[in-house]
Amino acid sequence: MTITRRSAIKTIAGAFALPTLNPITAAFAQSAPNWTTYEITTEVTLEPPNGAAEAWIPLPLVMDTDYFRTIAIKTDSPDPKAVSKIYETPDKQARMMWTQWDKSATSHTVQVSMLVSTRNRHLELATPSPALKLSIEEQKFWTRGTKYLPTDGIVKTTAQQCIANLPANATDVEKAKAIYNWVVDNTHRNPKTRGCGQGDVKLMLETNNLGGKCADINAVFVALARSVGVASRDVYGIRIADSARGYKSLGKAGDITKAQHCRAEFYATGFGWVPVDPADVRKVILEETGGLAVNDPKVLAIREYLFGNWEMNWMAYNYEHDITLPGSKLGKNGEIPFLMYPQAENKEGRFDSLDPDNFKYKITSRRIS
Repeated sequence: MTITRRSAIKTIAGAFALPTLNPITAAFAQSAPNWTTYEITTEVTLEPPNGAAEAWIPLPLVMDTDYFRTIAIKTDSPDPKAVSKIYETPDKQARMMWTQWDKSATSHTVQVSMLVSTRNRHLELATPSPALKLSIEEQKFWTRGTKYLPTDGIVKTTAQQCIANLPANATDVEKAKAIYNWVVDNTHRNPKTRGCGQGDVKLMLETNNLGGKCADINAVFVALARSVGVASRDVYGIRIADSARGYKSLGKAGDITKAQHCRAEFYATGFGWVPVDPADVRKVILEETGGLAVNDPKVLAIREYLFGNWEMNWMAYNYEHDITLPGSKLGKNGEIPFLMYPQAENKEGRFDSLDPDNFKYKITSRRIS
């Protein structure tokens, strides 16, 4: 879909006009009392302001889930010659707003507003349903190895050590819990890691350097789980509100430019996709009230909660790995490990997506209902 006029709108469940809710949005909010609706706005401004350039802004999940829904997406650019379109990756695991300016452009500003609704996830792992299982194709897809998430060698050896004490007929839940506990016990959050990390699991294990941030720590969980046949995936996103559970380190509202956060899921036959987040356990240990011991009650509580639950003060972007940005002059050489930050290029090359002050992008969030 191509957008060639200023303030054009692609509607998913209905266009929204800010700051008031339109009838469709209002009706949804009233009929879904357990859901919370947010407006997320990303604005990108490139310097210098003239000449050909491109920008790619991550958008919410392609498909709605039982915990996350996209209501509408709106884009606006002051340059009437700017061309924007929503691009989905071939396997539909990610989508983005792709904006292009030709050499006659005198402004490189684009704003994308997203209206989304979320509700907290809580999965009871007690009574399985035989109908909940992946197809052979899905199982293969979600246990595959990728560039940064290999499933052989040291990754598989480590995973087998994690589940060594389990019976031969251990369930997906038992295997995932053993791996989750190993990741929490053996990794650590490194505040010096740029952005959310790279998620290069093989390198982390080979160097025995298990420090990093969410894209590193949760990637370790995903790769280990996949290597022993448990379907798993990273879910890339961004925090959009303060935590209601009393953890200051696990929320962000207002200016969320640097609040990107990756989570993880595994598929348990009989239960479906199960939310986990070992990286946030390590974040609480490092950051909450100046740092906490691993046996602190607040740590023990969040460790238990984050196996099977997510507080949805967070917006999901995508599941995609190893992305070649459409239209990029760098082509395959400009591949990124995941899409969780705005990206941009001009005639001088790729902007640093982890430097929003010089790249000049800002992301804000506000609660609508």
